Amino acid sequence: MSEADSQPVKKDPFLALRYKDFRSYLGMRFFFTFAYQMQTTVLGFYIYTITHSKVAIAFIGLSEAIPAVGIALYGGYIADKYEKRKMLLLIYIGVLLSSLVIFTVTLKSMSGYIHIGWIVPIMYAMIFCNGVARAFYGPATFTIYAHSVPREVYPNASTWSSTSWQIASILGPMVAGFTYAFGDKMIAGISGMTATFSIILLSLLIALLLVYQLRKYPAVFIPKENIWKSLSAGLNFVFTNKMMLYAMSLDLFSVFFGGAVALLPVFALDILKVGPEGLGIMRMASSLGAAITMIVMVRFSPMDKPWRNLLIAVAGFGCCIIGFGLSTSFYITLLFLFGQGAFDAVSVIIRGTLIQLLTPDEMRGRVSAVSSMFIGSSNEIGDFESGIAAKLLNTVPAVLFGGSMTLLIVTFTYFKTKNLLPLSLNDIHVVKEEDQDNV
Repeated sequence: MSEADSQPVKKDPFLALRYKDFRSYLGMRFFFTFAYQMQTTVLGFYIYTITHSKVAIAFIGLSEAIPAVGIALYGGYIADKYEKRKMLLLIYIGVLLSSLVIFTVTLKSMSGYIHIGWIVPIMYAMIFCNGVARAFYGPATFTIYAHSVPREVYPNASTWSSTSWQIASILGPMVAGFTYAFGDKMIAGISGMTATFSIILLSLLIALLLVYQLRKYPAVFIPKENIWKSLSAGLNFVFTNKMMLYAMSLDLFSVFFGGAVALLPVFALDILKVGPEGLGIMRMASSLGAAITMIVMVRFSPMDKPWRNLLIAVAGFGCCIIGFGLSTSFYITLLFLFGQGAFDAVSVIIRGTLIQLLTPDEMRGRVSAVSSMFIGSSNEIGDFESGIAAKLLNTVPAVLFGGSMTLLIVTFTYFKTKNLLPLSLNDIHVVKEEDQDNV
């Protein structure tokens, strides 16, 4: 047991921030998320502006989800097997280079050196490369986070980690929307797209530099069998743990059907007619609701009865999606997006804490890889579903269908997991010792 693990845990809302490596982890994750959210916001709007196609929006999510899901298990295997700091350096360099390609293509298209017909395929290719990076990024950061604080501090650390992510998710879309709209007015001769990607590249560079502040994290897993048996061990662990499996599945299907973020450019341009500035504010509203909720949860933890609270949070998320779809007012839309983010924040903290507590150290990379297949890529797969559904059903019916399906999924999960409802955080060790359930 390390010295950190032996320290008594105090009732201190800032406890996790007292660990140096955790502070470094928060910093690099903040700037990476800020850049990622800016890029996601501006690419969705830019591609829809060029194509006016909902299917084109759908393929943004699919381009990233295919590699992120397809090689996620291998990414988890590598994260368990190799040193994590070096992995993150390579990942961040790769993402920085792909964003630099998009930046260059944008400049060249303005000068007439690249035909506009090539822009979208090149952007899809770079998004695909980001998906490859994500397959390795999730398992590596999951392991670093897990070892940056003692296990007793996980609930507090999870709140701070999620809060940092949400604050970056607030600022990223807001800065992207306003920079895209006013970039050419703020800096003569510079387009909004160019100005936005200048900030994205700077943020990624800062994140890369912050990775150097981390200590090295050597492998804690030395495989004694071939790669397929190692990967199967990670899958078997998840699929034989009822609480972990249902937590991941609940997120996957609720976000798959209920995620409406991909359609925000359509609402901004065609329904609410608020332009890129309104798009940035709408993207910000959901993250603002999440961030405020997470700050509150630093003091008031949702982990007294985690499974009960998780089901309530996902049901609230589904209701807000339905309200968002029905709204014709920009301000009421912001209110529902705020509520969507608030409910999602509760579920994120609960799921994150449960997965950390239920996972043994030697399997963190592989379990994180399985988690990324369920949770990490559910947003992108959900974006694809939303775009296709909007094409087939029209935009508003597609959103209402998604919210209704989310409520049905919560109802189904409730009846399948009634025995988990009364469990407190102190009872989680009982769940770890359960035999395989017939799920």
